[in-house]
Amino acid sequence: MDVTISILILAIPLFMFLLLGILGMKMSHRLAGILGTLGMGTVLCLSYYTAYLYFFSGNPLFIDAEGVRLQHIVFNQTWLAFTPNLVINLGFLLDPISAMMLVVITTISFMVHLYSMGYMRDHEGVWERGFQRFYAFLSLFSFSMLGLVVATNIFQMYIFWELVGASSYLLIGFYYTKFSAVSASKKAFIVTRFADLGFLIGILLLSFYTDTFDFISLTQNPENVLASTEGATFMGGSVLTWALVLIFIGGMGKSAMIPLHIWLPDAMEGPTPVSALIHAATMVVAGVFLVARMFPVYLVEEFALQFITVVGAITALYAAMVACAQIDIKRVLAFSTISQIAFMMVSLGVARPEIHEGVGYMASMFHLFTHAMFKALLFLGAGALIHAIGSNDYTAMHGLRKFMPVTHWTFLIGCLAIAGIIPFSGFFSKDEILSACYGYDMVAYVWMSVVAGLTAFYMFRLYFLIFWWKEHHVHGHHAPKDQPWTMTLPLVFLAAVSCVAGFIPFGKFVTWNGEPYDFMAHFDWGIATISLAIAVVGIAVAWVMYKKENPLPDKMQSLFPRLWDWCHHRFYWDELYMFITHKIIFNCICRPIAWFDRHIIDGTMDGFAIVTNKASWAIRGLQSGQIQMYVWIYLVSALLLAAVTALCVM
Repeated sequence: MDVTISILILAIPLFMFLLLGILGMKMSHRLAGILGTLGMGTVLCLSYYTAYLYFFSGNPLFIDAEGVRLQHIVFNQTWLAFTPNLVINLGFLLDPISAMMLVVITTISFMVHLYSMGYMRDHEGVWERGFQRFYAFLSLFSFSMLGLVVATNIFQMYIFWELVGASSYLLIGFYYTKFSAVSASKKAFIVTRFADLGFLIGILLLSFYTDTFDFISLTQNPENVLASTEGATFMGGSVLTWALVLIFIGGMGKSAMIPLHIWLPDAMEGPTPVSALIHAATMVVAGVFLVARMFPVYLVEEFALQFITVVGAITALYAAMVACAQIDIKRVLAFSTISQIAFMMVSLGVARPEIHEGVGYMASMFHLFTHAMFKALLFLGAGALIHAIGSNDYTAMHGLRKFMPVTHWTFLIGCLAIAGIIPFSGFFSKDEILSACYGYDMVAYVWMSVVAGLTAFYMFRLYFLIFWWKEHHVHGHHAPKDQPWTMTLPLVFLAAVSCVAGFIPFGKFVTWNGEPYDFMAHFDWGIATISLAIAVVGIAVAWVMYKKENPLPDKMQSLFPRLWDWCHHRFYWDELYMFITHKIIFNCICRPIAWFDRHIIDGTMDGFAIVTNKASWAIRGLQSGQIQMYVWIYLVSALLLAAVTALCVM
């Protein structure tokens, strides 16, 4: 593969960030948008070409004679060398999951760039303030994500990992005059920083014992990793277990797993295209990608995989329950994202080579791909609704199917896909996850099946409340309508992909060991039928309760008031964090420390200053300038010195 292409994939979005960031305010809004979109369109074409070469060219660098897909380093430049083996490189790694992620990131990013040309101006055609800055931040985020997925070593991944966090902070807080947006951006930044500290410690632990940062060295020889840490323990656990769990904690922060999930719902304060880009398809899957990249190493440490499974399962159920009780359309989709990311984590956690050749790994990556498309579709559809109505509250969006037919049909396709209805893409990827759970443990299978049923319910609750429920009454001068082509074209494209993506023979392209996997040959139609039936039941319940105005929702709420209250308030996680930070940390720990610092430390220093000042005032007369006084002082001092000497001698 030509090195130039790989360099351009990273260089173009970085150049667009610098160009729009430095000179953007001197450009017109339209020119800045066109340049940003063309730049990402170019990266899209280059990424598609790269993925095509990797998957279909038959190049022996990418696939061997037996059909096993290989890891290929396009370029690798030394940055820092600590030892002959422990070297930090900056390079470009091409393998099945990085090629797949190139397609996902650039596709969603380009759609968001195009969509924002219509979204970031009002009905009168007035452009959003800071429009050029917005496109500069989009380019920076795209550069950071692309650098993350093609990293040749874990430290390079960490560098771009932090860049992703910084650029997401800028995008979430784009409306910097809005207090809630500023608070949300700080919350996202701080929470993910705590998680990233665990990630960094895990990297340092792993590299200390293995003497390498390189992904290929770590993943192609996981037995050597296990041997290098053999016998090293800490608090009853092996060092390898600690390292892998700490690395996963970094993924928990980025992918919003319990208890590090609190930042994602609040991150909806950013512009809706940002929600589609960051919180549906790219940033939030970074944790899943991290575990997938390190998966061969995780396979040799059973506890770490079990930990991933438990955290993912709890998060999936929690987020699904909370989504059933939200009224903000973007928050419903945010908790849906948390639940679906947890699906992918569970799939990786239950993946074992002995269970259908590691189908859980393939299913996780497959669901990552399909979810990126239909969740971006749902977020962009939500943006079209918000742009037309002027509110995130879907209680103001009833009966919109007649006013916005394109948005209605594309949103419906997204709901059918995420619910797992055949033949839409989510049916195939979610069924493979459930198959992996079934092969691993019956409890995991039943648990995730319940989550799948709740997913169908809350998504169609959202759909019926927005597009049916009751007739929409036009308020003001403008009736809601489908948005400009720059907003509807991405919806149609993503809807089309969501219809056909399930038929991609994904197992032939992405597996944990590179060996092709024919998942249709192992497709369990029994499990598929059950999961489809569960989804239909969830949709039917939503149809009965929310297709038209009726008292059933209020009755259900009154039957389970405590559960409804807990779900509506997100199980009071934010309140818990506020209690821990303000009541315990700030009041019980920080306040006494501040008092000690202010009164004891500062008081002691102030006391020294006061004593010194008073002593200086007391003896200031000694510096009078009179020679007679100096002579008397000299004589008295000499006599005192002589007296002291005499006493010492005696």
